[in-house]
Amino acid sequence: MKFSELELEDTVLEALESMRFDECTPIQEQAIPIILQGKDLIAVAQTGTGKTAAFLLPILNNLSRGEHQQDVINCVIMSPTRELAQQIDQQMEGFSYFMPVSSVPVYGGNDGSLFEQQKKGLTLGADVVIATPGRLISHLNLGYVDLSHVSYFILDEADRMLDMGFSEDIMQIVKYLPKERQTIMFSATMPTKIQHLAKTILNNPSEIKLSVSKPAEKIVQAAYVCYERQKLGIVQSLFVEEVPEKVIIFVSSKIKVKEVTRALKTMKLNVGEMHSDLEQSQRESIMREFKSGRINILVATDIVARGIDIDDIRLVINFDVPHDSEDYVHRIGRTARANNDGVAITFVSEKEQTNFKNIENFLEKDIYKIPIPENLGEAPEYAPKTNRGGGGSANRGRKKNNFRKKKETRSNRPV
Repeated sequence: MKFSELELEDTVLEALESMRFDECTPIQEQAIPIILQGKDLIAVAQTGTGKTAAFLLPILNNLSRGEHQQDVINCVIMSPTRELAQQIDQQMEGFSYFMPVSSVPVYGGNDGSLFEQQKKGLTLGADVVIATPGRLISHLNLGYVDLSHVSYFILDEADRMLDMGFSEDIMQIVKYLPKERQTIMFSATMPTKIQHLAKTILNNPSEIKLSVSKPAEKIVQAAYVCYERQKLGIVQSLFVEEVPEKVIIFVSSKIKVKEVTRALKTMKLNVGEMHSDLEQSQRESIMREFKSGRINILVATDIVARGIDIDDIRLVINFDVPHDSEDYVHRIGRTARANNDGVAITFVSEKEQTNFKNIENFLEKDIYKIPIPENLGEAPEYAPKTNRGGGGSANRGRKKNNFRKKKETRSNRPV
């Protein structure tokens, strides 16, 4: 469907035309008409599906009509991180170019002038406030922010906000909002806690759930069936001869990020860490180092890594098996972007075999199991409980292993 087929104002269509936006993505085609009707909405869609435009365009469309009160805050968009808030603000600037709609991004930072700039925008009543929960609450606690006229409340990447511990902050912000409002929630996944939040703050919402897309075919997928204690040894063996230019290693928790990072540094590997304990300035510094190539291995949790938008990541390692297929697809989708090739390797311990088999079932194929290096000893049998005996063996044969050779071998195998 083309944007011109939607009931959008001419000023919105003009902005889309100037930005060469013509065809709607599936989430835009489904979400925009619902939002234009004034209904609450909960939408499950992955990053990269065009969801930001899916909520910005209808909101800007309504605000551009001039029917809302001036010099008040009409819309609040919540974002889990500063990086995402900045991305939303940039798209906001593009879409609103031909419209008399004002906005202010509100996020943390050590710059005192930034706080004053945010205070000014909030006090004067910007039409749209794009905010991280903690920083918005800091302004609310100082008493000069009026959210009583808000017509639209949007939660972007709601599951990520809850994972980062912002549940109480969100509910505190909701108390400042009028009961009569349109609430829109976007989430990459739909766990129980998101369903509970939706029931709490949404009113009879419409629901959209896009099916999880399969990984790009050009991603070479493989796995090591191993004991937990063997995982670091496998990492070391992968990088014996060379380290790819950019590698992300996903782990299950911020505590484990720190442990794995320390271990890799003792191996003299050039590694950085990304987790929620870091200050914003530290995260930005690490990302600059990673993008520039001064750091070529980044150890991260899912929560932080969702904001990573880099096209030339060559290798993704799942140090721990993701909890579900959606997380798996999202993780390995960090590689093989912008027409580049990529490799995704998952370490599967005994306790993780059932989860991994569920991922294989979702992908409708068995992922090739690489024999572990002979110096690491015996590997466990691959016998997940969900399909005992059907997943093949761990291929225990002794074989020298390094990343380059394995990559060449895997590229010729069906995966």
